[in-house]
Amino acid sequence: MLKRIVQLFFIIVGGILGALYLPELLELLNIDNIPFLNKPYTLAILGAIILFITTFWLIDYIVGLIKWLEEALIKAPVTDVLFGSLGLIFGLIVAFLIVIPLDRIGFVVVNTVVPIFVTVLLGYLGFQVGFKKRDELVSLFSINRIGKKKGAEEEETNSKAKQLKILDTSVIIDGRVADICQTGFLEGTIVIPRFVLEELQHIADSSDVLKRNRGRRGLDILNRIQKELSIKVDIYEGDFEDIQEVDSKLVKLAQLTSGVVVTNDFNLNKVCELQNVAVLNINDLANAVKPVVLPGEELNVQVIKDGKEHNQGVAYLDDGTMIVVEEGRDYIGKRIDVLVTSVLQTSAGRMIFAKPKLLEKAL
Repeated sequence: MLKRIVQLFFIIVGGILGALYLPELLELLNIDNIPFLNKPYTLAILGAIILFITTFWLIDYIVGLIKWLEEALIKAPVTDVLFGSLGLIFGLIVAFLIVIPLDRIGFVVVNTVVPIFVTVLLGYLGFQVGFKKRDELVSLFSINRIGKKKGAEEEETNSKAKQLKILDTSVIIDGRVADICQTGFLEGTIVIPRFVLEELQHIADSSDVLKRNRGRRGLDILNRIQKELSIKVDIYEGDFEDIQEVDSKLVKLAQLTSGVVVTNDFNLNKVCELQNVAVLNINDLANAVKPVVLPGEELNVQVIKDGKEHNQGVAYLDDGTMIVVEEGRDYIGKRIDVLVTSVLQTSAGRMIFAKPKLLEKAL
């Protein structure tokens, strides 16, 4: 069907060209006195036949090009096609406005060549700008609609944009973010980017059992946040195709929307700080709400395993804080009273050093 349409197009164009230009060609060849060649419809038919025969080899290439273009447009995301088309239309409008004054200039080159060049150039530039800036434009039309309201003052707009909490993959899999949202400590709108969902689905489809379970746990956590909690959840549909890493995409999205990245990834935390992006680390919150333990306090713990140093034992509090018990190797598997000797705060959390209270009494 497509091939027939292309052939019909060439036949119509050939007929029009034959009717317009064949009389002049016949006059130059001094054969315009033939009776049947003086008829316009005869010249149109002749022109259609000539163009159809001369371009017969070209039709298959044109049909292949059209089909390739059709497949490319079908496979392309809707945002790419939409914003590329809008950019092309805008470029053609600007070209039209520029070409209008050129018609008044008497030079043939300016009247013919320059308008074509300007139209092609601005149409191309408009398409490229619309296509390559689609992520920023999507952010303007989607995320700004989520976090901002029309008519608000600038400070109020910025404060509402700060309410956007962008979740990364690690904090979703961790699961504690759902409990934090339930308690009300995490306010505003939860934004889950589409590329984070794709990474989470990829993990859930992994052949590794551990990764597959972690991915499915993350999807369950998202379902719980969406269905059971009252907090607002929005899916960000945009993507940054020129950026490969998901963490870099999160940072870029946070920069565009003035949002806050919620994570428990130490490296992502540092990257956000270096790029002046607001970040909330679940591990920092967990460390902040751990009970304060001072040297000299008495604790009742169960020694679980050996420590790294000689004759050390290791125990844990209910919140997971590690307690290194000096001279505690002999008490592995037993519950004993210990006295806190020092507390060390590290990037991994709080570590407590203690010694058995029985040993203290013996001394």
